[in-house]
Amino acid sequence: MKIAVLQLTSILDYKLNLESIRRLLKEAKDLGAHAAFLPEVFYSMSDGVTPTPYLVEAGNIHYNEIKNLAIDFQMALVGGSAACLNNGKIVNRAFNFDKFGIDLGHYDKINLFACDLPNKKISEANNYTAGSEYKLIDLNGLKIGLGICFDMRFSEMGLHYRMEGAKILTYPAAFTVPTGKAHWHTLLRARAIENQCFVVAAAQWGQHNETMQTYGHSLVVDPWGDIILDLSEGEKVGVVELDFDKIELIRKSVLMNR
Repeated sequence: MKIAVLQLTSILDYKLNLESIRRLLKEAKDLGAHAAFLPEVFYSMSDGVTPTPYLVEAGNIHYNEIKNLAIDFQMALVGGSAACLNNGKIVNRAFNFDKFGIDLGHYDKINLFACDLPNKKISEANNYTAGSEYKLIDLNGLKIGLGICFDMRFSEMGLHYRMEGAKILTYPAAFTVPTGKAHWHTLLRARAIENQCFVVAAAQWGQHNETMQTYGHSLVVDPWGDIILDLSEGEKVGVVELDFDKIELIRKSVLMNR
């Protein structure tokens, strides 16, 4: 399966973000990708203090804008999240569509990020309500376990998906620069190694507004823990082919085929 990973520098204006996404999806399509993985808050990036005004709701204009990306490019969209209004509360929701625009199900971020660094204090709980349920989607028979950003620090989540038959774990992210430099590669490689799954992490990169700067380095890690794609810095797309036979080979080689 050939997948595309989009690395974005999303801003508040969703229309400008869609222009960038469409440009990169066209490039991915031309390179033969069957599915595209988008980063966290790809639709509209707020300043972290107040939520974006462009909230997605089932069937509204913003929901349809995301859905139409899949339809227009005939490409599945996986894992990218957007701020969503759900029963009067705002959640950080990962959306998933097949190439026909059929909704494969969503995941609401459970583990909300908080940090108290020397020059930065962030708490997602100021804007978001935490989700409560894991979500595994089925894309043409391929099971994909959904997380978002900070979720990658919780190994039990990846193990749950692995035991439910996932072959891909995905963690779309908007990782801060200090924590990215310290932990990004290590955490994602650990989730791949311990579960013998592919890990796909599409990331935000760059300066989004006066307060938000993210690390980039969108990654694809194979089940052995080798990094097979690292987008480093910049707004760009990478395409890589996943060989799922490698999963069973590795699981058998380390006696974890259970």
